[in-house]
Amino acid sequence: MAIDLLPSILAADFSRLADEVKAAERGGGAALHIDVMDGHFVPNLTFGPALVKAIRKHTTMPFDCHMMVQHPDEFVPAFADAGVDWMSVHYEACPHLHRSLELIRDYGMEPAVVINPATAVDLLVPVLPMVHHVLVMSVNPGFGGQRFIPYTLTKIGQLKELRQNMGLTFRIEVDGGVDRDTVASVVDAGADMLVAGTAVFNNGRAEEEARELLALARKADPAA
Repeated sequence: MAIDLLPSILAADFSRLADEVKAAERGGGAALHIDVMDGHFVPNLTFGPALVKAIRKHTTMPFDCHMMVQHPDEFVPAFADAGVDWMSVHYEACPHLHRSLELIRDYGMEPAVVINPATAVDLLVPVLPMVHHVLVMSVNPGFGGQRFIPYTLTKIGQLKELRQNMGLTFRIEVDGGVDRDTVASVVDAGADMLVAGTAVFNNGRAEEEARELLALARKADPAA
């Protein structure tokens, strides 16, 4: 599968968010990653559907909405209306995961599932046939700028093997600490959707940083 870069607006300059998004898209961003945090599932608050709707008109990139919330089902209608294309929910937050994924699909979005660093990949096997992608957290969720957790590379490899053995086509997304130092190992392990926030937006050069990080990722792709 092609390697795609998903700039995360969590690290963008909020005072000029539309410009930041456009720059990241020019740099090769394939989709915009939007971290929604509720202050309960994770100790932080971020974006609501009003902000998502406001930036929808500034980009043609699909919106990849990562729901770090305790009760994701309650948010599905509002974010679907705001223009989200893909919505991922945490295994750890969904007591009825199959139902949550079906609800996302019912509202016209592609469903996806997320696992925290300490959650085993095998727990996802029953729902893998119904997801657009699996998001592997390579840091503990809640804050940007954290260091990559190396053992998550093993989980990426396990997902790649499961995808092949089960004859499925879901994509493998990684979020947390993806930068120039870690991107090659992440791609080599089997990831094909790379979320990058700080590495893209941290120094006011989003277009250039996105382009350079994507080039490094595709250079490391064993299938290239």
